[in-house]
Amino acid sequence: MKQQLGQITLLVKDYDEAIQYYTAILDFELLEDTKMSETKRWVRVSPPGSSCHLLLAKAADETQISQIGLQAGGRVFLFLYTDDFWRDYKNYTSRGVEFIREPAEEDFGTVSVFKDLYGNLWDLIQPLDK
Repeated sequence: MKQQLGQITLLVKDYDEAIQYYTAILDFELLEDTKMSETKRWVRVSPPGSSCHLLLAKAADETQISQIGLQAGGRVFLFLYTDDFWRDYKNYTSRGVEFIREPAEEDFGTVSVFKDLYGNLWDLIQPLDK
């Protein structure tokens, strides 16, 4: 059997600010932005070449709004793998991305933790070549 994750829903406050952040700040690609109703859109973004996408979902009620930025309970939620850690780290810091953990060389590669525009924690990782 072969399986893979296709997309992950990420709660956002506003579609357009989320699209702007993920495309202009993190260099993701906007894959789709389809209007579903007056209040709902189907918005997918992804790092270039990734087979897994983020579905940006505007929070629709108070429960969902309260979970924006806390979808993993304050733990690292998403792991962004890169082929050039220092290139991306420098680009992101120059664009105002807040890193909350200094870069470190670990057994598995170079890593640092950053917050996205809503406070979700991400690992930026350049895995070691095996």
